[in-house]
Amino acid sequence: MNRFRVSMLVNCTRQSEITCRPLRKLCSFYKGTYHRALGQSTSSCFQVTRRHMSISPLINDPKYSFLRNELDLKEENNGVFDGTWFGNGDVITSVCPANGHEIAKVRAGNISDYNRCVEAAQQAWCSWADLPAPRRGEIVRQIGDALRSKLEPLGKLVSLEMGKIQTEGVGEVQEYVDVCDFACGLSRTLKGQLLPSERPGHVLLENWNSLGVIGVISAFNFPIAVYGWNSAIAMVCGNSVLWKGAPSTPLVSVATTKVVSGVLEANGIPGAVCCLCSGGSDIGETMARDTRLPLLSFTGSTQVGHQVGMLVQERFGRHLLELGGNNALIVHHDADLDMMVRAAVFACVGTAGQRCTTTRRLILHTKVYNQVLTRLKAAYTQVLLRVGDPLDKRTLIGPLHSAAAVRNYQDAISEAVEAGGTVEFGGKVIQRPGFFVEPTIVTGLPHNASVVHKETFAPIVYVLKAESLDQAIMWNNEVHQGLSSSLFTASLDSIFKWIGPKGSDCGIVNVNIPTSGAEIGGAFGGEKHTGGGRESGSDSWKQYMRRSTVTINYSKELPLAQGIRFE
Repeated sequence: MNRFRVSMLVNCTRQSEITCRPLRKLCSFYKGTYHRALGQSTSSCFQVTRRHMSISPLINDPKYSFLRNELDLKEENNGVFDGTWFGNGDVITSVCPANGHEIAKVRAGNISDYNRCVEAAQQAWCSWADLPAPRRGEIVRQIGDALRSKLEPLGKLVSLEMGKIQTEGVGEVQEYVDVCDFACGLSRTLKGQLLPSERPGHVLLENWNSLGVIGVISAFNFPIAVYGWNSAIAMVCGNSVLWKGAPSTPLVSVATTKVVSGVLEANGIPGAVCCLCSGGSDIGETMARDTRLPLLSFTGSTQVGHQVGMLVQERFGRHLLELGGNNALIVHHDADLDMMVRAAVFACVGTAGQRCTTTRRLILHTKVYNQVLTRLKAAYTQVLLRVGDPLDKRTLIGPLHSAAAVRNYQDAISEAVEAGGTVEFGGKVIQRPGFFVEPTIVTGLPHNASVVHKETFAPIVYVLKAESLDQAIMWNNEVHQGLSSSLFTASLDSIFKWIGPKGSDCGIVNVNIPTSGAEIGGAFGGEKHTGGGRESGSDSWKQYMRRSTVTINYSKELPLAQGIRFE
C-alpha cells in the first residue's frame, strides 16, 4: 500500500519542488518517478524546499505578467474545482526547471475534496449525458476556440513550468485544440451497427452509451495535451471528467481548467462536467480504487502504470494505460540520409528527450553507419549552441524537468561507459542555473545491453550497427515496451515488411518520419509494457463508452436462436 502511495505521489514531480527527505537514499528515479519509495505517508512527502528559489515568485516578475493578466493565476491558487474553486490539502510550490525559481503555489486537494469532486461530477453527468451528442460536440468546439484565444500564454506556461521550448509548448496546446475540432465532428458520427438477425421479425442492433465519470491522471511531460486527448473525446461521448494533473505542473492544470470552465459556464453547463483535483498519491490511489470511476486513464511510467492497472483490475474497472517507450529508429542502406538526420535530431533531443516517443535507439545499417554517425555529431554540435531558456524563441533544447532527472541522466551514462560504451558526443551536465544537460550519443554497446533496454527519460541515444533489416527489426522488437518505431528506406519491399505481421510490434509504426510528433487523427498508444491503451483519434472513442447488443422482436412470434425448440 505505502509503496503505491508514495510512487503515485511523486509521479512526475521535481526533486527541487517536493522532496521526500527521509527517502532520498532509498529512492531511484525513473521517467520522473520514484518508483521504489517505501513506507512514507502522503503528508511526509509534501515538504516543500526552497533550494534554488528566488525571494519573490516569478508570477510577480513583469516578464511573466501573462500568468496574471491572461491566465488569471495568482501567487497562491486553489487546485480543486467542482464548479467552484477550493482546496484543503497541502500547498505545492511550482518551480521553473530552467532556473530553479518558484513560479507560484497551488493548494491541492485532500480525500474529502476528492469525494466532493466525484459526487459533483456524478450529478453533472446526469444532465450532460442527456444532451444530444452534437450539442455536446458544439460545446467542445467552443472549448477549442477558447484555447485558441489562449494559445500563446498557455504555451508559454507549459514551457515555463515543464521546461520544453516555447514552440513545443504552443504546439501542445494546439494538440488540445485539434482534438476539440476532431471531437466536434465525431459527435455527429458516433455510431453503432445494424446487424442481420437469423430470426424473422427481429432486428439486431449495437448501441453505445457513456460510462459516467472518467478519471484522468496525466504526466508532467505533456501537462495539457494528454488531458485534452482524453477529455474532449470523453465529453462528446457523454461522460464527465475528473482530472488529476502531475504534481509538478499544477499551474498548467489550474489555468487549463479555468479556460474550460469558462466555456461550460457560458453555456449553462455544470462546471463539474470537468472537475480538477490536484494532489498526490492519496488522490491517485483513491482514483485507482474508486468504483465510481468506471474508466481510469493513466499516463506515466511503466512501473507506476502497472500498479495502477492492477488496482483498477481488482475492482473490475477499465484502465487506459499510456506508459513508457524505448523507441527505435532504423536506417536502411537506401535511406535518404539528409532527411533522416533532420528527423533523428528532433526525435532524439526534442523536449530534452522527455517524450514517451523519443528515439532512444538508433539502429543503422552497417553500410551507412559511419556516414550517419558523422552527420549526426555535426548536427548535435549546432544544436548544442542553442540550449537555453525555453521561452527564448531561438532555443532548441530546454532543461530536464528536475534535479532527479539530471541524476538519472548521469547514472545512465555511467552505466553505459561501464558496460563498454563510448560517449561520442555530450555526456555532461551543463553548468548553469536550472537542470540542463548535453544531448548525448553513445556507441559501442551490444543491442541487448541492460542500459540500452532501459528507458532513460533524457536526451541519450544508443547507436547500434545492424547487418540487415531483419536483424534491425528483431532488435526493435526485443525490448519490453512497444510504443513508437520508425524505418527510413526508399524500398517498397522494406516498407511493407516493416508494417506487416513480421515487422514492428509497436502501436506506432512510422516510415521516413521521426518516432515522435504523432498526429491527433490516429489512435495514440502502444503494445506490451506500454500498456495497450489508445487515445485521441481513430476509434479510440470506444474506450470511453459501453457497448450493448440489442435484440428487438417486433413480431408476434417467439423463435429462439440456433433453432432451439423449448415447448
